[in-house]
Amino acid sequence: MNPVKKSTNKSTIFIFVLAFILPVILAKVALDNDWFNQAATNKGELMQPALDMTSLQGGLKEPKWKLLYVLPEQCTEACENALYSVTQVHSALGKESDRAEVVVLAHAQSDSEQLAQIKEQPHYRLLNTNLDTLNQVFDGASTQGVFIVDTLNNIILRYPLYINTEDAILHSRDILSDMRKVLKLSRIG
Repeated sequence: MNPVKKSTNKSTIFIFVLAFILPVILAKVALDNDWFNQAATNKGELMQPALDMTSLQGGLKEPKWKLLYVLPEQCTEACENALYSVTQVHSALGKESDRAEVVVLAHAQSDSEQLAQIKEQPHYRLLNTNLDTLNQVFDGASTQGVFIVDTLNNIILRYPLYINTEDAILHSRDILSDMRKVLKLSRIG
C-alpha cells in the first residue's frame, strides 16, 4: 500500500475521532466548572431540602398549591407588603386561582392586631400553630418570606420580603411567574 495513503487514512481517522470526543470533553469540563446556568427557571430560592408542613395542616383533605406566609411578632411594612403581595398574586392567577390558596401561619406571639384583620378577610386561610411545631417544620430555616407549598405540603420555594412597597409589587411578579409555572405543570390541585 502507498505510504502517503496510509498516512492520510490515519489522519482522517484521528480528525474523525477528535471531532466526536473533543465536544464531549469540553462539555464535561464546562459542567464541572459551572460555566453554564443549570437551566433553573424558578425565580424564588429553592428550599433544599423541601420542608414538610404536613404537621401544620389541620386535617385538610383537598390538595391545593399554597402561598404561605408566617405572621411575625410585629407586622412591619415588609409584613404588610407580603400580605398584600400574596393576595394580589392569588387574584392574578385568574381561572387557576381555585387551584391555589393563601395560607397565613400564626403562632402565640404573632401580631394580634394583624391577626384580627386577617380573620376578617375571606381570601386568607388562617392556620394556628405553636412555636415548637413551627420550629420543627422550618428546622432552622428562616420563616421570613413568602413561600410556595406544593400539593403534598412541601415548602419548595422562598421569596424575600421587601420594605419598599414598589419593590414588593415588582418582586411579586416573580411569585406569580413561578405559581403559573407550577400550576401549568401540575395536574393536581
